[in-house]
Amino acid sequence: MSATATSPTSPALFRQGLRPFFLLCAGWAVLAMALWLMALHRGDLPDGPLPGIRWHAHEMLAGVVGAALSGFLLTAIPNWTGRPAYAGPPLMLLAALFVAARLVLLPGSPVPVGLAALIALLPLPALLATVLPAVARAGTPRLFGPPALILVFWAGDVLMLGEAAGWWEGTFERGQLLALDIALVLVGLIGGRIIPTFTRNALRAAGREVAEPSLPGLDAAGVAALVAVAVVDLMAPGGRLAGAVAGVAAGLTLLRLARWSGLRTLDQPILWVLHLAYLMVPVALAVKAASLLAGAGWAANWLHLQGIGAIALMILAVMPRATLGHTGHPLRASRAMRVAWVLLPLAAALRAFGPELLPAALSYAAAGTLWMLAFALFLGAHGPMLLRPRADGKPG
Repeated sequence: MSATATSPTSPALFRQGLRPFFLLCAGWAVLAMALWLMALHRGDLPDGPLPGIRWHAHEMLAGVVGAALSGFLLTAIPNWTGRPAYAGPPLMLLAALFVAARLVLLPGSPVPVGLAALIALLPLPALLATVLPAVARAGTPRLFGPPALILVFWAGDVLMLGEAAGWWEGTFERGQLLALDIALVLVGLIGGRIIPTFTRNALRAAGREVAEPSLPGLDAAGVAALVAVAVVDLMAPGGRLAGAVAGVAAGLTLLRLARWSGLRTLDQPILWVLHLAYLMVPVALAVKAASLLAGAGWAANWLHLQGIGAIALMILAVMPRATLGHTGHPLRASRAMRVAWVLLPLAAALRAFGPELLPAALSYAAAGTLWMLAFALFLGAHGPMLLRPRADGKPG
């Protein structure tokens, strides 16, 4: 699948990869959660190819996170390789495949589960087929990092949908955990590159000294520890080894973050939210360790703390910044996004710890509502930018 250069005759929505996929990410985050809350409240969500609870788990990962990863990769590869932006018909086809995947898995969908699984598994391989030629021609080995990790993320989807389709047995939960963990590795890898860089640049622009303690090997060790979490969760999930590895990864990740001058960014919301999202990585891993090593009941919902607090918050931190930068707007956080960046961590805390303190149905509803509001605020603040031509008149 080839890509075409950005053309002023293309609809603005399809002039660069982040435009359709960031809209799909936030839009699906709202719609899929609304369906799930309706099901919890009324108890009548019809089964489709997947049972309701598995559909919810799958769509938060393959749908919401998958769309964010697609938008990121389609936007980052041209920046990394110097090739034209992915635009026009190839981008339209990728977006159409993603939408088709969501539709065939909808509750009540009449599509047989085997066919639905095959269709739902198409978007990420098509995405990788689109970007890999440019990556290969660039000849830079590090560029294979995110594409390779997205392929492993897709393998988690294969494990989930493969069990549903009857291709094999007992793999849905491991596939779910693999996809969740690989998304966390991507947060660690990409966040570890952009957060200190953005912070240094902003502080220097403001005339402030930047001092980052030198700890050779820490960054590599931190990412390796997150990879180890994914490997152990795949091979031996839910045991003491998984808890111990999570605890080590929490410590290394926190140590990385402590070097990045996060407290000096409190007057710049578009920066501090990146630090907050990264902070949620060691917090989620530490809660996981408490659950698996000590059997702490309050920590039992660590998975949601990881998914909402670390992964979704990082998505909601990066999407506005990338949208502003790639649509020709100043890098300033809107009031709506500042509110969203408070709502989503509250949603994570409510979903993770609320069932211990409140009636379960109330904590689920409150967390889901805050989730929807956070992503709806992104749509309101940045949706028009993604639908219109660049404000500065440049292509893209």
